Amino acid sequence: MRLPSLLISAASLALITGCTMTESPAPDGAQTHSDTAESADAVATRPAPPVARRIDHEITQIGRTRNDPYHWMKDERWQDVMRDPSVLRQDIRAYLEAENAYTKAALETPTEALRDELFKEMRGRIKEDDSSVPEIDGPYAYYTRYREGGEYPIIARRAAEHAFDPNAEETILLDGDALAKGHDYFSFGGIDTSPDHSLIAYATDTQGSEFYSIRIKNTQTGEDQDIHIYSAYGPFEWSADGKRIFWIHRDENARPDSVWQRDLESGEDTLVYKEEDPGVFLSINKSASEEVIFISASSHTTSEIYWFPSDEADPAPRLIAPRQTDNEYNVAHWDGQFYITTNLDGAVDFKLMRAPMESTSRDAWEEVVPHRPGTLILGMQPQRDYLAIMERENGLPRIMIHAREDGATHEISFEEAAYSLGLDSGYDFNTPILRFDYSSPTTPDQVFDYDLNTRERVLRKTQEVPSGHNPDDYVAERLMAPSWDGAEVPITLLRHKSTPVDGSAPMLLYGYGSYGITYPADFRTSRLSLVDRGVIYAIVHPRGSKAKGYQWYLDGKLEKKPNTFKDFIAAGHFLIDQDYTSEGNIVAYGGSAGGLLMGAVANMDPELFGGIIAAVPFVDVINTMSDESLPLTPPEWPEWGNPLVSAEDYDTILAYSPYDNVADRPYPPMLITGGLSDPRVTYWEPTKWAARLRHDAPNGGPYFLRIEMEGGHGGASGRFEGLKDIALDYAFALAAMGKVEDVDLKED
Repeated sequence: MRLPSLLISAASLALITGCTMTESPAPDGAQTHSDTAESADAVATRPAPPVARRIDHEITQIGRTRNDPYHWMKDERWQDVMRDPSVLRQDIRAYLEAENAYTKAALETPTEALRDELFKEMRGRIKEDDSSVPEIDGPYAYYTRYREGGEYPIIARRAAEHAFDPNAEETILLDGDALAKGHDYFSFGGIDTSPDHSLIAYATDTQGSEFYSIRIKNTQTGEDQDIHIYSAYGPFEWSADGKRIFWIHRDENARPDSVWQRDLESGEDTLVYKEEDPGVFLSINKSASEEVIFISASSHTTSEIYWFPSDEADPAPRLIAPRQTDNEYNVAHWDGQFYITTNLDGAVDFKLMRAPMESTSRDAWEEVVPHRPGTLILGMQPQRDYLAIMERENGLPRIMIHAREDGATHEISFEEAAYSLGLDSGYDFNTPILRFDYSSPTTPDQVFDYDLNTRERVLRKTQEVPSGHNPDDYVAERLMAPSWDGAEVPITLLRHKSTPVDGSAPMLLYGYGSYGITYPADFRTSRLSLVDRGVIYAIVHPRGSKAKGYQWYLDGKLEKKPNTFKDFIAAGHFLIDQDYTSEGNIVAYGGSAGGLLMGAVANMDPELFGGIIAAVPFVDVINTMSDESLPLTPPEWPEWGNPLVSAEDYDTILAYSPYDNVADRPYPPMLITGGLSDPRVTYWEPTKWAARLRHDAPNGGPYFLRIEMEGGHGGASGRFEGLKDIALDYAFALAAMGKVEDVDLKED
């Protein structure tokens, strides 16, 4: 059973960004005046922000020297802080609390009524007692549901023959609300039942640090087993006999570094695989056939995969093919063979190969689907008699079906100009039913069961919007903007049909553009709170994503990274030229690596924007990529470059690193957020950036910093608490657009 896929909808409520397996987060430290009365009257006399102390800190590498006056904001014991925020150095804590107090007084309190209104709107679009479409696995149908007012999902099951009967008797396996009680933060990782369905294992994180603990419950009695696995990475897999669990250990620097086998009877852990390269991350997954377990050791550009039978008592991982720099491959077990997607031999957009299980070296690979430039292979979903392949062509996803018996192929097609598509297991491997999810900017999420034999689609669920939604009230468009070098940059755009296209409308312009991640053109109920107020919501798909194939990604990384920033700026100017909006009337939004995009475009073209939202922004690039102890640094050198060994990489990164290029420019108002326990973008990155902006660009802003003191990369946990974060983002955006009465972010 693959329960994690059922939890995506819950997690996405807490984030503006994120996607599934689709087409493709004070004393000694500050002088502050934060005692201003917390009332709407505070708007007229906005309180002074904290002023961070500056301490020269020179760093020399590759024959180059830079100064980092806010280096002191990084706690030397940051590894301990991620696990236990209470040990944060007191001067740093005092400064972060001063920043939060300023943001509360100067932004949150003046917009309280608006935020409440936005929150109620967004909550009103969520079916509070919602449930997922059951996934059938053997004798049971598994699903998630929510109770009225509940923040976290309930994991339940009923008999398979009553899978789609909501009144059938159910067994609650896990109660997320109960497990989260007493914790400020809570998140599920992997969830999976044993092969005989008698046990359920689940991973939880109560800090946001992504150090998971794995527990096991008896599904019949509900009793917790005396089994506890600590310092785990989220995913894990069961052995075929249900007597062992294979799990991934995180080291002291939060890197997944080894795979272990836990014997549930003896309680002993046995090492299965150890990765020595800190630049490689580990993952583990079981094949759809459940006969094979795969261990993947990969960087962003290089893959190495091992396998062993799921029923092997003392597993000895077999190598598929040794790692080769810049060669990626992924493997599925189907029809007694391994099917392999790979960019081998210049197949930039990947091709499909197969190999016998007894001989998997690259010279034994046989081509099944050749490389087709411009048609990117995204992933595979095997059913016993069919192989579904997700592809993207001309920027749009599609599903191609390959029959095992005769090799015949057919396409599952769609008609909208922009849409999102995702594959899901949904059913037992031995059935001919494929499940997929479909949505568009105007069409709520739909879950289909597709009979691979008859090609009949059954609509199992359409996302319900309790407060009402009429797709005909909205217009979704797909545009192409010419960039600086003539490259055509895709834009997905959503507006209310009544919003004029005469240059008067404000716009929220979203972008990401790193790691090949392509933001889907999907349906998000939260966006309607902006669009219904006359705001145009546009998503730029710049180079660095895979919107136009793998080469589109390659053209936005390493020395070509500036293309990402230029594409975003070009898209903004194009939308102005086409009368969708006007200069200074755009609020840009990006998170994580999209926060880097925000920082870079703010430096390059600050007057284009009326405001910027940078969520957990990766902005201290040169320092982060020079710190080998940080979890993501060695694995991400192939994405950004290694400034520790390459002067060229150092100079490239330093030239665009937002933190290092702050100057006295007319920066627009900014909302900057972070999480104290965030292992991906550490809290000091947004904190240092905000401090430098205030010091070096005092005539810009204002600059609001909000650090979640009990959370990580995704902000607040819980489906409704997450909406409060979005409400703050949107309130800031509307204020920056001049659409909030009595809130003037442009005042001196």
